Amino acid sequence: MTCCLKIIPQSDAVKDERGEMESHISRRIGIIGTGTFGRALAKRLILSGYDVIIGSRKPASRKLSEYDECLRDVELTKITECVNLCEVVFVALHAEHFQDTLSPLTDIFNNTITIDVSNRDRPSNKISNAELLQSLLPTATVVKAFNVTSAYVMENDIAGGSRNIFVASNDVSARDRVSNLARDMGFVPVDFGGLTSSRRIEAYVTRLFPEWKMPVLVTSAIFGIWCLYAIYLCFIRHTYSYDQLFLKVLNKPISATGITLMTLTYMPGCFAAFMQMAYGTKHKPFPKWMDAWLKSRKQLGVLCFILILAHVLMSVILITPANFSSWFHSTAITIPANLTHDLHLPMKTVMIWKGEAACLAGIMAFILLCLLATTTLPSVSDSLNWREWRFVQSSLGFTMLFISTGHVMIMGVPGWIETGFPEAFIIISFLCLILPVCVVVMKLVLLLPCVDKYLSKIRKGWERNAQRLHTNTGSTEERHCEDGM
Repeated sequence: MTCCLKIIPQSDAVKDERGEMESHISRRIGIIGTGTFGRALAKRLILSGYDVIIGSRKPASRKLSEYDECLRDVELTKITECVNLCEVVFVALHAEHFQDTLSPLTDIFNNTITIDVSNRDRPSNKISNAELLQSLLPTATVVKAFNVTSAYVMENDIAGGSRNIFVASNDVSARDRVSNLARDMGFVPVDFGGLTSSRRIEAYVTRLFPEWKMPVLVTSAIFGIWCLYAIYLCFIRHTYSYDQLFLKVLNKPISATGITLMTLTYMPGCFAAFMQMAYGTKHKPFPKWMDAWLKSRKQLGVLCFILILAHVLMSVILITPANFSSWFHSTAITIPANLTHDLHLPMKTVMIWKGEAACLAGIMAFILLCLLATTTLPSVSDSLNWREWRFVQSSLGFTMLFISTGHVMIMGVPGWIETGFPEAFIIISFLCLILPVCVVVMKLVLLLPCVDKYLSKIRKGWERNAQRLHTNTGSTEERHCEDGM
């Protein structure tokens, strides 16, 4: 008797049912913790089309609907049941509760993607919270993510703040799955690699404007120096009224600091070009101070914009014949005398060329500065290609510096001539132009065709020393050939 085995294929209904079940499980997300961030996560996941199960140590005493009506139908269970039902689980707990809450449950986290969203209160050189969680749950696949965004941003699409989600894990597939989850929730995932990168991610939250510390200190020092010098000129060397301290006198150090910062924003680029020409290669690194200066140009530019904006507003208030008498035509009204002598009343009427030219140059420079400041916004800079970005930040930036220098010179040169030398050397308008003029001259040198061509060769990878070595090698080979002949 022949025995035959027949493989009966699964029906389409069974396949569809199994696929639907697997899809349902993949859309089920667990959250351990009923705190503010845990509830915000749950709400966001529900609005993104996921089924949410929240695990709590005391589920009977928690009433999620009291916080948000959106969470009324969320299933609230014990932690063990939550982990058993979900492939992906958020751990929305403070790190100090990891040991007590999760250590007894090590066995149930087998191959579970466990997302740590915790943060530290202050920077630390110790292991990260995510690494601590991985050591407590060795069979789990721990992923560090969602810790750089707040509960408020998680709940509100119109809230400000970064939409980036940094993701770190030793498991590539787990990183991909959490990244897709972040996209579904309306965020932008950023892959940080292995779990050791979670130290950087957690440190990122504890930093307070680290890129701004040095630029702010430099700006404060420059402003302080200009303030002291303005006070010396106005109240010690000259006899200004103390009533003019808050606008007329203060406007001088503000404008001087603004154009100094503008210069410091574009000076390192010129220095870098001359250094590369001196090195003969683009591959030799800059000194650390130079590298830090180059990286702080954006912050210096933003601080420059703030100060120049204050200068513009103050100047609009101060531009009157009483404060800028040299900008206006002088005239007088004469009342004939009946008994003794005529009465002359001096008056200032319309602006002369100096006033109008200074205002025009100032307006043009300020418009370009506003354009430069606008392009630093992420939403604007992301829409520009590299050539457009370079045109705005470099070409228009140096044009703005040139026009700003002209604005100060139009205001200052007639006064320097009237004051005479060497007294003109101590005027603020003269001193604050020394650095801008130097940078303008350096830029004009770099724009010379021969210099620009040589610098372009270096920035395309050409190296002077390598070329010399090649030439010397070629000459040696030629001599060997001649000797052989």
